[in-house]
Amino acid sequence: MPHWTALVAEKKQRQLKSIPQEWLRRVGLLNAIEIEITDTSVDVLLKKLACAEWTAVDVTTAFYKRAIVAHQLVTRAAELDDYLKKTGKVVGPLHGLPISLKDQLCIKGLETTMGYVSWIGQYADKNAVLVDVLIECGAVPFVRTNVPQTLMWPDTFNNVFGRTTNPHNRSLTPGGSSGGEGALVALKGSPLGVGSDTAGSIRIPSAFCGLYSLRPSYGRVPYCGALNSLEGQDSILGVFGPMTNSVGGVKVFMKAVVNAKPWLKDPLVIRKKWNEDEYNLVDHGSGKDLCFAIMWDDGVVVPHPPIRRSLEITKAALQKAGHKVVDWKPIKHRLLLDVMVDILNAASAEDIMMTTSVTGEPIIATMELDNADAAASRPRNSGITAYQLWQAQKLRQNTRKEYLDHWEATTSETGTGRPVDAIICPAAPYAAPPHGKDSYINYTSVWNTLDYPAVTFPVTTVDSAFDGKDPPHGFYDEFDKDIYEMYDPEKFRNAPVCLQLVGRTLEEEAVIKMTEIVDAALSATK
Repeated sequence: MPHWTALVAEKKQRQLKSIPQEWLRRVGLLNAIEIEITDTSVDVLLKKLACAEWTAVDVTTAFYKRAIVAHQLVTRAAELDDYLKKTGKVVGPLHGLPISLKDQLCIKGLETTMGYVSWIGQYADKNAVLVDVLIECGAVPFVRTNVPQTLMWPDTFNNVFGRTTNPHNRSLTPGGSSGGEGALVALKGSPLGVGSDTAGSIRIPSAFCGLYSLRPSYGRVPYCGALNSLEGQDSILGVFGPMTNSVGGVKVFMKAVVNAKPWLKDPLVIRKKWNEDEYNLVDHGSGKDLCFAIMWDDGVVVPHPPIRRSLEITKAALQKAGHKVVDWKPIKHRLLLDVMVDILNAASAEDIMMTTSVTGEPIIATMELDNADAAASRPRNSGITAYQLWQAQKLRQNTRKEYLDHWEATTSETGTGRPVDAIICPAAPYAAPPHGKDSYINYTSVWNTLDYPAVTFPVTTVDSAFDGKDPPHGFYDEFDKDIYEMYDPEKFRNAPVCLQLVGRTLEEEAVIKMTEIVDAALSATK
């Protein structure tokens, strides 16, 4: 077996050779039409593709150039153009749309390293189910994007492809583990990307890069055939979901995928097509006089001033649009974090060491830049017993019931005769921090533990004129104080600020529609 560094060098050479040389370091690479194409939202792109105003080859090539990647899959786009020309029909609801994929989704004949040197040279003998579904819908999977080693980081760095930076400010993290997707979509190198989310890995990079995204409930989007860490852990499941520059793109993706009957290809997918009544909010007063609950903090960590300001902006916009806004009282968020950590770390150290031992590649212990003194967080402890794991899962089950009852009890506060329609909350206690400094993920992971769908949406950017440092508040503990002390408005300057809209289990259609309503209310105030 070659030394792991030799495997990486050979892989990087193959990666470089796959990129057309005329596309490297070219100024003015994209013409005016290609710039227009790559600046167009997903829903408009699909309309122009369907009427043949733009061809699939034109669109895919434009995004290839902007992503600066190889052109092998343009053949697929040409086939779609030929089909439309011959039949006058589109192949499916995603006809001609280039879609980028997180480096977990296997494509037949290609390697999927997932950030591990040990997986270089392992070629897939078939597509992941979601890849097959996207192709059947007419999409053009065209690139795959960077992830952190193990996936289990809210940052993006590995020994194979290196570090991904935030396109808004390269000194800041793009988030993780879908950080490659976040950066690429934010740069408009892809109109829509597929990320995965076990504890926030879709929403954290989307929030840090200024994107719309959806963490769906377990079983709505197929996962079968994709690679993952902790395979066999089936209590807090990873899910795939869309990351894009418009809420319309989120809807297009979900509607296409669930209407393709993925339950016929993945036994864990729920048999549930897109429900137009749920999208039209029949269970939420048909979208009139909605009641949103704002969670200002989670009782563990108080968010930084830009996050607080984005919540104030959103509250004012919704009230102006005629909706009611109340405060959300979080319960047991610290406990839910502890439960998640116990479950995911039950055997994570063994999982990581078994994988890396094949080549002897070092386990990355920190995501910080050139900081030998940074506290290492990999590998974690040796794990817990099966009985201890059962107790953690039982506690999670009981707490989910408590949270359901807590939500139902809000009927007395809303004035609508219904419980709160959705929660609006931070996606993190800060905007994108410096590399390695994202130390708190429970603003996203709590909803994974509860299995609630959540959509991210952009609100504003960090502005020192409005987001000066607040005087010290009453801290929950020393960790909360540490988060407070890391804030410097200049360090975070111009970073995107996004929030989450959270619904109840399997309410994907409803949370998408309610995000459209919030987005429209915010747009009306600009």
